[in-house]
Amino acid sequence: MSHPYHLLDVFTDRPFTGNPLAVFPASEGLRSQQMQAIANELNLSETVFIGAPLAPNHFPIRIFTPTLELPFAGHPTVGTAHLLAATAMAERGRPLTLSAAVGNLEVSFDGDLAWFTTAGSPERRQSSLDRAKAAELLGLSPSQVVNEPVIASRGLPFHLIELDSLNALQQAIPSAAAWARHVSSSGVEQLYLYVAMNDEGGIRSRMFSMESDIREDPATGSAAAALTGMLADMLEGQAPNVRRWRVEQGVEMGRASRILSETDARTDGQQRVRIGGQAVLIGNGAISV
Repeated sequence: MSHPYHLLDVFTDRPFTGNPLAVFPASEGLRSQQMQAIANELNLSETVFIGAPLAPNHFPIRIFTPTLELPFAGHPTVGTAHLLAATAMAERGRPLTLSAAVGNLEVSFDGDLAWFTTAGSPERRQSSLDRAKAAELLGLSPSQVVNEPVIASRGLPFHLIELDSLNALQQAIPSAAAWARHVSSSGVEQLYLYVAMNDEGGIRSRMFSMESDIREDPATGSAAAALTGMLADMLEGQAPNVRRWRVEQGVEMGRASRILSETDARTDGQQRVRIGGQAVLIGNGAISV
């Protein structure tokens, strides 16, 4: 049986930049093992499988990397929303709900941007890395690591490591041996490196994850949500109440991406995080299973 799919570049408005994504708009009949095998065959950061609609503008989704299923990821959420609108499977003028393993992701459209509100509970805890271990892991000096790394999450956890300059960010090369010593024991196999830019709200970042080997990702909305949510929590009580962030990622890979984030305080005191971005449809195909 043939299963059609679409290819998009996400968190960009230009083909062949941003983060590639495959989306299967009709995955009914595919078993979990088949979805995983297809994601491995395509070998993209993530592949999305859309199920039959639960209601108008409400779709279940499953997200797979080449080796495992994820409860949530940012660029698949943004890319899937853009595809549903582009193919008229969803109405652009009304709210869209994507049901992932982490919970319902509420999506809205604003011009050429798709925005979603994170569904995961805020988390922040001590990292298995300190400044010295992070420096050893990345091939840097401890002076290039700003403060102690932490683990933060808005649906998917990351070790957040602030570096002191773009030069340090560009130089960073994770060591597989140091990763095994210092990262794997934490159970969190994702690193998000970042540098705060001089312009207000500007951030440059890189994301590395370990599956069968160390992989770099050109745009990671879930990591941007974890980072900006943490930064907003640190600024709690300071004006302004609503903050906007612009995260540039993928530059070192030649796949420049732009992730937008808005944070604001909810009535229960928790910071709400919204992630937005563009996407371009670049092709389609079909896989026989």
